[in-house]
Amino acid sequence: MTASFLIKGLLIGFSIAAPVGPIGLLCIRRSLAQGRVAGLATGLGAATADAAYGCIAGFGLTAISGFLLAHVSLLRLGGGAALCFLGARTFLSTPARREAQVKAGSLWSAYFSTLLLTLANPATILSFVAIFAGFGLMTSPSYAAAGTLVAGVFIGSGLWWLGLSSSVALMRHLVSDAWMRAMNRLSGGMIVAFGLYALSAFVPG
Repeated sequence: MTASFLIKGLLIGFSIAAPVGPIGLLCIRRSLAQGRVAGLATGLGAATADAAYGCIAGFGLTAISGFLLAHVSLLRLGGGAALCFLGARTFLSTPARREAQVKAGSLWSAYFSTLLLTLANPATILSFVAIFAGFGLMTSPSYAAAGTLVAGVFIGSGLWWLGLSSSVALMRHLVSDAWMRAMNRLSGGMIVAFGLYALSAFVPG
């Protein structure tokens, strides 16, 4: 029984993480600019947020989910503004002429910035509720089963980010400065676009 919950959690975590969005672009860009460890730290921030939302859905914490959904506009405003800022900074950044020396402080910064960005999208809880309902997991038989499910979500999401950051980092020595500048412009522009889309909800119709 426990193994089945772990497998289901792995599948959920992997499927939630796999679609390429603003966090995926940040992971790719940081993996290219700073290496696999920085990209992985970025992804693990998202995996932690995924596990937190999975915990809310798996343990049926309706009070927390209700609070998040009640303040969805405020969180979306903050998340959209943060994405625009990060996208603009990425767009304007210049490629490093030598390999970056990644320090512990910058890794924690990469982790927490991504964690907060992912948590600022409380609509994600709706995705987890829908997936959990589809799997018949809204009423887990025990806290141990729910905990195993959430652990699986984190591991599945983390495995996706490990694979993505590692594969992208393998190419970082093969790309030129011109290619990196183009990547900065492309990823920065797309991240800004995600941010503007989030903020578009506040534009009067």
